[in-house]
Amino acid sequence: MNRFTTAGPLRRLLTAALRPRTEPALLVVTVAALTAGGIAWSVGAPDIADWCWGLGTLAAIAPAVAWVLDALRQGRAGVDLIAVLALSGTLAVREYLAGALIALMLATGRSLEAAARRRASHDLRALVEHAPRSARRRSGTEVHTVPLADVAVGDLLVVGPGEVVPVDGRVVGATAVLDESVLTGEPLNVERKAGTQVRSGAVNAGSAFDLRATATEQDSTYSEIVRLARQAGADSAPVIRLADRYAAWFLPLTVTVAGLAWLVSGSAVRAVAVLVVATPCPLLLAAPVAIVSGLSRASRCGVVVRDGGALENLGQARTLLLDKTGTLTSGRPRALDVAAAPGQKPTDVLRWAASLDQFSPHVLAHAIVDAARERGLDLSMPTEVTEEPGRGAIGIVDGHRMSVGRCSVRADRPAWARSVDNRALLDGAAVAWLSVEGHLCGAVLLRDPLRHDAPRTLRRLRAAGIERLVMLTGDRAGPAREIAAVLGLDDVRAELDPADKVAAVRAERERAVTVMVGDGVNDAPALAAADIGVAMGARGSTASSEAADIVLTTDRVDRLADAVAIAVRSRRIAVQSALGGMLMSLTAMAAAALGLLPPAVGALLQEGIDAAVILNALRALRVDEAARPVLPPATEALIHRFAAEHEDLRHVLEAVRDAADRLSDSSGPKALAAVSEAHRLLVDRLLPHEYAEEHQLYPALAPALGGPESTATMSRAHAEIERLARRIALHLSLTGTDGRLTPEQLDDLRACLYGLHTVLRLHFTQEEENYFSLAP
Repeated sequence: MNRFTTAGPLRRLLTAALRPRTEPALLVVTVAALTAGGIAWSVGAPDIADWCWGLGTLAAIAPAVAWVLDALRQGRAGVDLIAVLALSGTLAVREYLAGALIALMLATGRSLEAAARRRASHDLRALVEHAPRSARRRSGTEVHTVPLADVAVGDLLVVGPGEVVPVDGRVVGATAVLDESVLTGEPLNVERKAGTQVRSGAVNAGSAFDLRATATEQDSTYSEIVRLARQAGADSAPVIRLADRYAAWFLPLTVTVAGLAWLVSGSAVRAVAVLVVATPCPLLLAAPVAIVSGLSRASRCGVVVRDGGALENLGQARTLLLDKTGTLTSGRPRALDVAAAPGQKPTDVLRWAASLDQFSPHVLAHAIVDAARERGLDLSMPTEVTEEPGRGAIGIVDGHRMSVGRCSVRADRPAWARSVDNRALLDGAAVAWLSVEGHLCGAVLLRDPLRHDAPRTLRRLRAAGIERLVMLTGDRAGPAREIAAVLGLDDVRAELDPADKVAAVRAERERAVTVMVGDGVNDAPALAAADIGVAMGARGSTASSEAADIVLTTDRVDRLADAVAIAVRSRRIAVQSALGGMLMSLTAMAAAALGLLPPAVGALLQEGIDAAVILNALRALRVDEAARPVLPPATEALIHRFAAEHEDLRHVLEAVRDAADRLSDSSGPKALAAVSEAHRLLVDRLLPHEYAEEHQLYPALAPALGGPESTATMSRAHAEIERLARRIALHLSLTGTDGRLTPEQLDDLRACLYGLHTVLRLHFTQEEENYFSLAP
């Protein structure tokens, strides 16, 4: 019974000593003792001064002992034992002023550390405090405030101005204007139209709107982010455990140096001076502050890290494994090209296919409809629509029976359809065939496009220290290898099931610290098997987010490069601060052992060392400006403008390709008419766009990219586009009176058109990857 009765008070003593208010209280006591002693000494009362300084020293011993016992209970080296020895030593040799200075140093060091932790974790706390706790539910004409836990799927909620979206849902009625910076890290407000999905945690930056709940509180986006944020901390970070290992030899080294100084000199004062300058060890101050600062910085970028261990591990990673669909690609198929049978126009093919697909739930149908709407095509209302799973839709559009989807006819296809098959095979694209009254009329080629920010992200990852980049995908080998070649990946493994991905992750872990990035349910086992799992949480599955150590809360893969850069920088600052502080302490210990530093001066010096390492560790909060060019708002607006124009100009590229294809089949009037139409689009639409880019966008980008030379290559592409357009115009002017081209003209004009199409595709891709990806 005695054991239990003594253990209880001891635990209560430790708890009381370690409460958050201990540090400021100790700081007040030690400052008061040191000040009172100074006043007494100045008025000629040295005994009273020693008495005040001695009390200040005694006041610090009990908390220091409690901190030592708490560290030992957690399995860490109790480096504060040096402080206890130093405080006791000053009392033993009657160096009361030095003892009071050590007490002040210990109190200010702990207070600085606590303040630094509070400063560093401010954004994490804000993330948690931002979480909504109630919702306003509409019932008929009445609106009632209910606990968030009572919200069910299907409830109609009201989100007022300035309120946080309580659960995931879809906007009902008017367009919602939202501030999604907490989720994405982007400061600009976004508009979400009626029917658009909205994630919880966004703030209503406009008028009140209605929201139809599609998830409960527990299943909503922000609840998962909050759960992750509450786990975020630096206590278990490997770099801190590394600091503890350093402390394991630093403690005996300190005691040994102090003992030798006493033994050689015969002066106990020198031994106390050695203990003073080694107290407290900067190791245990710098590492936690730097890691928590990194966690805070990451949260501002839309990256939620479960704990400091994950962040520190990420800073040591050398191998990165990436899923393809939804990670390197957008995860949403887009129309790559539209092919038309002879006598048909690509715009008509796309309009008919989109009209018929308006009510289809298939992901490819959505892509076709989106492509038509992006080009401003007026869709017709289909009738008698039926859909056969796996085959496509059938219905009547503009009085004609049409079908769109898979084509059952394989034999005796016309030449144009065979060329579509070949191109789909070469480009790794899916094909949606359009038939009108039973005859093939055209086709839409669809492909999941590469993310515009993926190439720049991978270059930044290599610059941050990632040495090996590997794609793991369940897709076919052909499309996977094409993407790997474009991105310059070191290896690609295709047609993998979840078990294969796990095996690949384990094999890579044997070589180096490995990161796995994915977004789907099938990626969850691989994320859990990696040293660090990173989930694309904005549109990814809940399973992948729960299995991951790090979640990207915005649908931008470049946030992964931000996370790695932050992790590398935080770890570097943590190690730099810890080792730098140790080196300064060791130097001071040597001086103290030689009798060059009396205890009181050593205490002041160590105070400066502690403050220096903490302030250095707080640098992890700052933004690394070199990681991402900073663009003024006007430049970002230009990027958004020209990116939107790129989407509007896709049909111009298709017209150029279609004209070249028609010249391959015939050199007659119909082929020349297609060439004339393509040239008209070039002159009216494309060349003004390129001119505006050259004289508006490129000068605005040059300062952020390092000067005019940074855009010189792209300017050369503009010149080539204009040259080929002039050459096409010249050929048209040389057309004979019979409306035909000579064989020599035909070959050159066809080469110009195909060359122009290739240059334009490459030029558009380069601008999207290198320039447009810079803006949110």
